[in-house]
Amino acid sequence: MPRFLSATPNSSLLPLPWGVPLADWPEHHLVALPRGLSRHVVRFIAVGDEVYAAKEVNEELALHEYRLLQDLMRLDTPAVEPVGVVSGRVTSDGTQLDPILLTKHLRFALPYRLLFAPGVRNETVLRLLDAMVVLIVRLHLTGFMWGDVSLSNVLFRRDAGEFAAYLVDAETGELYDKLSPGQRAHDLSIARVNIFGDFCDLEAGGMLDGSIEPLSMVDTIEARYAELWHELTGVEEFSGAELHRIESRVRRLNALGFDVAELDISTSADGSTVRIQPKVVDPGHHSRRLLKLTGLDTEENQARRLLNDLDTYIVRAGLRGVDEAVAAHRWFGDNFEPVVRVVPPELMGKRDPAQLYHEVLDYRWYQSEREGREVPLLEASKGYVREVLSKLPDEVMPTLAPGSGVRAPVNPYDPSLGYLDDPASEVLPSVSDPWEEAAAGVDLTQASKFDINSLRKARQK
Repeated sequence: MPRFLSATPNSSLLPLPWGVPLADWPEHHLVALPRGLSRHVVRFIAVGDEVYAAKEVNEELALHEYRLLQDLMRLDTPAVEPVGVVSGRVTSDGTQLDPILLTKHLRFALPYRLLFAPGVRNETVLRLLDAMVVLIVRLHLTGFMWGDVSLSNVLFRRDAGEFAAYLVDAETGELYDKLSPGQRAHDLSIARVNIFGDFCDLEAGGMLDGSIEPLSMVDTIEARYAELWHELTGVEEFSGAELHRIESRVRRLNALGFDVAELDISTSADGSTVRIQPKVVDPGHHSRRLLKLTGLDTEENQARRLLNDLDTYIVRAGLRGVDEAVAAHRWFGDNFEPVVRVVPPELMGKRDPAQLYHEVLDYRWYQSEREGREVPLLEASKGYVREVLSKLPDEVMPTLAPGSGVRAPVNPYDPSLGYLDDPASEVLPSVSDPWEEAAAGVDLTQASKFDINSLRKARQK
């Protein structure tokens, strides 16, 4: 009988064929979901209504990664949720098998290959890189040294007009009280090599636009990392007559999605110079506020968009002066819930509710512009479901079947075996993202959401 180590035990896991090598598990236990390549045997297994990622790895690495993922979860870091480690596995003939690390499948999350498969636009690549930069910075702020930064070890979730990145492989990671500049630089050098290889692989597979140069992409990651790290942790000095710059620094951090939990402020002996440095910054400024007001647990940019809609609702409903929690409750019942209820159950796997609401707001704006009138929210919701949502691929359980816009693998449960060589099987219909169309004319030099100089100018006005 195998041994289970788990903080969240599930008795339905016990009858599974743990005495069989993971590569040989019967297909009725498996789910064909897209994922990145791995040096280990990885499968997605279905247990009732739950889906778990199972990785067969030696015991030392399994326990190390399980503990690290638990620590990252306690630190509220974007990473997959650990479920447990199954050890003591033995086949029917007495052969010892490696333990299996179990993590929860991250709903509505996509590996980078699935996002690139339809032929992604340049500005979408930059949004993915921005999400990657935020993830690396957040990990480094907690003292986590990844040791294996790559696109294959990340999952992406849609976050309003952006993406949010999640760590899915922590076996090479280490957690410290604080990372030194050298440790951070080492992690970035690993990122350069691995991500350059990821882009070259995409380029060789014909999945990368010809205008995208792999070397410029890794240079972009390094430059944006340095910019964001400096804004979150850097020292700023100014004269004692410019104390408003303290509030300006805090507002800039809020605009980037961070709260300042501790700010170190010192002044010169004569009071002529002030020196400030954020000591503790907490990500999730907008998502925490939305969660407190409505109970909605969302990504950061989704929360920002929904809070803006809440502010508009308060003005239009004449609720200025009303307690914000009361107004938020009314917004939830009058706006958010009716929009979500419009979606039939069979389409709910295409977008999570917060992303759905964001896209309905976008659709409503475009439709209002086309028709020269303000389209009511419910009318826009029905139009969005009919014209857009019904044509999108499922993202809660994305398919690997032909017609999904993804190259068909030889084995749908194991992408490490490669893809079908038949050219007819590789030329699959693409699935377009309707919100990509609006970004066609974006100036790529202005595409980064980490435009700190613009934030500074806006906050100093």
